[in-house]
Amino acid sequence: MPPPIVLDIDGTVSRRDRSIEGRVVDALHNWDAPVVLATGKAFPYPVALCDFVGLPQRVIAENGGVVYADDRVVFEGDPAACERFTAALREAGYDLGWGEVDVLNRWRETEVAVAREVPRAVVDECAAAEGLQVIDSGYAYHVTATDVSKGRGLRTLCEVEGLDPGTFVAVGDSENDVSTFAVVGDSYAVANADDRALAAADHVTEGSYGEGLLEVLATCRA
Repeated sequence: MPPPIVLDIDGTVSRRDRSIEGRVVDALHNWDAPVVLATGKAFPYPVALCDFVGLPQRVIAENGGVVYADDRVVFEGDPAACERFTAALREAGYDLGWGEVDVLNRWRETEVAVAREVPRAVVDECAAAEGLQVIDSGYAYHVTATDVSKGRGLRTLCEVEGLDPGTFVAVGDSENDVSTFAVVGDSYAVANADDRALAAADHVTEGSYGEGLLEVLATCRA
């Protein structure tokens, strides 16, 4: 039997252009153990991906701010502080950077995602004033409560489902995956991962993006 796995999406399940690596879909669909998607994306995105791949919906969204499993949703974070952060950012002369409709934040419930074009120093200052942390996923700055993380989200999900996080294999590519690596039994950074993920992982794949994930899946089945 293969081990249960927890996977980041962007940069891990995806290709370089952020489209889903097609070969991963069948590999995950046929995985004979729990699969958890752990992402910085808003809650609907990983739920939809589970649905399209044909997986039971085990989801850690918004960097751990939302956990969904066994028909139960658990929220962590401080949405009110995130609203105050957004107001302060606008007072400083910046918006979140995603345009008027802002589909990136439209369905977020526990955090705020800021475009990386906004100066990091301004984001840090406004976040610190509200006691919030800034997580750089490589795609956006995620502003959330200091006690929120994917690793904590995995612990919560495992409590809901009666699973042991120590039996999981984790695969990811950025600093928001480091907390997940810390609570699982084995961890892999794909070759395109940032420096913090590379340093924290037990292993680094030869392949990048979805190619690296396929390498991990083949190793775990061996």
